[in-house]
Amino acid sequence: MIKKIIVSACLLISFVSFAQQGASPYSFFGIGDVRFKGTLENRSMAGVSVEQDSIHLNIENPASYASLRQTTFTVGGTFGSAKLKTTDESAKSQRSTFDYLALGIPMGKFGAAFGLVPVTSVDYRILNDQTNVTDGTSSQLQGKGGVNKVFLGLGYKITPKWNIGVDAQYNFGKITTTSIELATGVQNGTRETNAAELSGVSFNVGTMYQTKIDKKLSLFTSLAYTFASTLNSNNTRAIAVDGDPDPYEVPGQDNKLKLPNKITIGAGIGQARKWLVGTTVAFQGNGELANYYNAGNNVRYEKYQKYAVGGYFIPNYASFTSYLKRITYRAGLKYEKLGLIVNNESINDVGMSLGAGIPIGGGTFSNVNVGLEFGKRGTTSAALVQENYFNFSLSFSFNDRWFVKSKFN
Repeated sequence: MIKKIIVSACLLISFVSFAQQGASPYSFFGIGDVRFKGTLENRSMAGVSVEQDSIHLNIENPASYASLRQTTFTVGGTFGSAKLKTTDESAKSQRSTFDYLALGIPMGKFGAAFGLVPVTSVDYRILNDQTNVTDGTSSQLQGKGGVNKVFLGLGYKITPKWNIGVDAQYNFGKITTTSIELATGVQNGTRETNAAELSGVSFNVGTMYQTKIDKKLSLFTSLAYTFASTLNSNNTRAIAVDGDPDPYEVPGQDNKLKLPNKITIGAGIGQARKWLVGTTVAFQGNGELANYYNAGNNVRYEKYQKYAVGGYFIPNYASFTSYLKRITYRAGLKYEKLGLIVNNESINDVGMSLGAGIPIGGGTFSNVNVGLEFGKRGTTSAALVQENYFNFSLSFSFNDRWFVKSKFN
């Protein structure tokens, strides 16, 4: 399995390195776009993740770790494109991202998992050219970076039907923004660079319960809660004439950002290893995410909300005659209020997802997952930007038995 891990990681790094340009202007606000929406298996169902899965890792609810029956390694990435438009103009952007890398280990009634997840990303380039008018200016604004987390979690199976779990997360990252201002008739403009070093600890708890409704049907439920936490921001600022390699350092204004609490509730019905239909709702409190360089009178933060429905279907997971019947087919629909208000307009995200889990070889539960997402975020009202996006995602999930005692000497 180690060889499989190395090969898949190299393939994914090559995949996500293909394109690194463009992104979303909304990543300017707060700590950037929230990029992690679950593993690809769950994202392909719009984030629905209610089943106590024994072969797939569910990073969003640590209670799921206790249901693992084989050591599971998973890694995923996404290539995305978007058409950005206002009432007058339009443009295209592309980006590729590494989404997650995690390992889950079963330990009897316990299960553990750890990994690395990029949580948010900042990636934008904005040009506002008004030099064609008297005393006009031209401004360029660019941002890079984001917040990542490493996590360690533990789940416990209280009964065959009921799991609980907890994980600890160390959040870290750096966000750098650069702005260049040039006035009409002036050869060189001014350049201001702001850098924020971010760090903090957060905790997540969860529980999952499932039971039989009749001989075939089962009920699945899931509850996860993320505690409010603090993200320390150590800030620096440098100002220079554009093109000058020696900027003037200005004392930064350190800040403490407040990450809000979040509760996610899910439920579904289905037949194990055959089909499932479920729904997930999530609510998050108001955060205090503005830093000194991206605060504004036209920007406010509100409560985040998400509503999703999705599921999967497997024609015959044990089929020996048809490979297509062993593929897992997934789909989902979502609506999100992203918790951001700009120019008195709430920024929302509406989308749908499709995906497939493709078995690798015979006699194993390992698979390659592919997923497609289509959606619309934002609006052209109030001088804002609407993003019509398309994402193609790829992940590998390898399962194997580790730490098995030899029966023969």
